[in-house]
Amino acid sequence: MRAPPPPPLIRSGQPTGSPPNARRDFILANTRLIAPPLTPEIRLWLADEAVPLWQKTEEELGAMGLPPPFWAFAWAGGQALARYVLDNPALVRAKRALDFASGSGLVAIAAASSGASAVEASDIDPFAVAAIEANISCPNIAQGLDFGRDPAAAARLVAAVRAVTERCLIVKLSPNVTDIAAVARSVEDAGGGANVHVEGGPVVGVTGHPGHVGRVELPG
Repeated sequence: MRAPPPPPLIRSGQPTGSPPNARRDFILANTRLIAPPLTPEIRLWLADEAVPLWQKTEEELGAMGLPPPFWAFAWAGGQALARYVLDNPALVRAKRALDFASGSGLVAIAAASSGASAVEASDIDPFAVAAIEANISCPNIAQGLDFGRDPAAAARLVAAVRAVTERCLIVKLSPNVTDIAAVARSVEDAGGGANVHVEGGPVVGVTGHPGHVGRVELPG
């Protein structure tokens, strides 16, 4: 039985702004995982109401007059386009796709799910970038959890990314495995520059070439 191919590389434009982790935590605390009506096969972190979230976003940043949180809703136009792409995968199969003003990343996920060779989701809102990165994670990638648990699958994924970039790859490893060392070795052999794994509590281990292991105690 042939192993499934790695998913296409998906990138999101990363503007400057508040810390990415803070934005992600804010999004996960104020949204829930929902499947839009026209694309039930895709789940996104979405809000139920616009105005309360809009106000919370202004409070979070200490600013007034911010644009609406477009990233927190699957707008009708985006749903229609994503549905069209999913129903007509030949439009993007083996092609590079750009989802401009991506918002939640819905159309980018649809393109990746339809066989695009690479997808870039771009948005100027830092919260949108954080939302896109949350939405393209495991829930929307076929066999997504397998890439964290299976050393061979993890290596294939890293090798696919290494083939299209010379930048240092820092791979975040899942702690929910029986042998994290085997996954780490496979990822490094495939071209990962460093691995990061959570050991439990506020301790993070960082492993990089040539076998150095560092431990970082996180505050709080």
